[in-house]
Amino acid sequence: MPIWIKLLTLISHASMKLNALFPILIVIIAGFTSCSRKMITTQNPRANGSMQQHPAWSAQSNIYEVNLRQYSPQGTIKEFEKHLPRLKEMGVEILWFMPITPIGIKERKMTEQELGSYYSVRDYTALNTEFGTMEDWKEFVQHAHQMGFKVITDWVANHSSPDNRWVDDHPGFYERDANGNTVYDADWNDTRNLNYDSRELRDSMIAAMAYWVRVSDIDGFRCDVAEGVPEDFWRECIDTLKSIKDVFMLAEGEKPALHLAGFDETYAWTVMETMIKFQKGEKTLQQVDSVINYNIGRFPQNAYRLYFTTNHDWNSWEGTEFERYGDGYKTFAVFTQTMYQSVPLIYSGQEIPNRRRLKFFVRDPINWDQFGMAPFYNTLLHLREKNPALAATASYQKLKSANDDAIFAYVRENGKHKVAVILNFSSQPQNVTIAGNAVNGRGKDVFTDKTIDISANHIFSLEPWGYQVLTY
Repeated sequence: MPIWIKLLTLISHASMKLNALFPILIVIIAGFTSCSRKMITTQNPRANGSMQQHPAWSAQSNIYEVNLRQYSPQGTIKEFEKHLPRLKEMGVEILWFMPITPIGIKERKMTEQELGSYYSVRDYTALNTEFGTMEDWKEFVQHAHQMGFKVITDWVANHSSPDNRWVDDHPGFYERDANGNTVYDADWNDTRNLNYDSRELRDSMIAAMAYWVRVSDIDGFRCDVAEGVPEDFWRECIDTLKSIKDVFMLAEGEKPALHLAGFDETYAWTVMETMIKFQKGEKTLQQVDSVINYNIGRFPQNAYRLYFTTNHDWNSWEGTEFERYGDGYKTFAVFTQTMYQSVPLIYSGQEIPNRRRLKFFVRDPINWDQFGMAPFYNTLLHLREKNPALAATASYQKLKSANDDAIFAYVRENGKHKVAVILNFSSQPQNVTIAGNAVNGRGKDVFTDKTIDISANHIFSLEPWGYQVLTY
């Protein structure tokens, strides 16, 4: 059907509510522009394998994942907003909210009385009333911006809920089996897979994402199951979003091609999973080093990689950081916060620290009874903010120690700025030297505030799971 006929048909539906009509009109307008977008595809700088520039504020930033449902007994935007001053003091910069869109009711996980999965999207252009109103959200984003935060939201482009209005209004938007039934992956029976062979679906999804940027002025998206969506869609989508605002785009995926499609950051899963296997005694530090070097070699030089010790998936389904890392949880955290190419992640409650698995489908509020890890993260986050040597783009050099079976040491540099990191990944005290002269000079330990004169054959004494981060 010609687009102008669709427009007349929509206008004739005078009984439709304006808030329902508005997103659809955006979709139709997007359709008018789709041809022009196709025409300029060959002019895309990523078509020949290069990448766009990242947002200027991102290189020395960090990400804090907000599990809004579990953040307070109320689970609302307004209640979370009360935490902004302490998060600002701790050094948090980017707030990543798990999906804030309404959750499907049909085939909802658990029972209809339960809250279901954030990732079962019933309406792409509405706010989940569980969290508040759209006005609450817009006012929050404005307040967060005034305090210096950036705000990104989780976006689910791979699938929707079974009762999303698109299922009935646009049946071609969905993948279907031989019998014409909508389909889903794994045990995600509360979702239905979207069909990116549909031009109209692509335009609708782009329009919905653009809607949130325009209406609430968010700063980007964390895109769920990004590898399940065609890369050429992401390229077109991100180009459109960046024409509105210089957004930050985080992909839940680990394909280097996602960066060429326009994503700023991808997950460093292979490194983090190798670290977990090392902690279990299944890998060596030399193998960890090999995986890091392999990743450096296969990803674009200016790609950002997401390092973390926990997130919503790992905490709920695979165990807490204490279950995975034991007494070394701080040592692994220092690694994630200082590693090459990383704009690192902290998950809700790590500053307590939260020692339990948070339930996923039901309300299970975090108990904010203390903030014992806040000073630790405060030191690391503010160091990243102030010292260019920890920018994602700063150089990285692995250092050889007298015991590379237990010690992992490296230097990050950017111009005149240098940070040395020495980590004892063992349950035994270590007295070691570092080969070469990369750490020589007057180094200031950021955790003790003591200055150390380091010369050749200097012995570093590290307690079990100890760490030193030195600035020069």
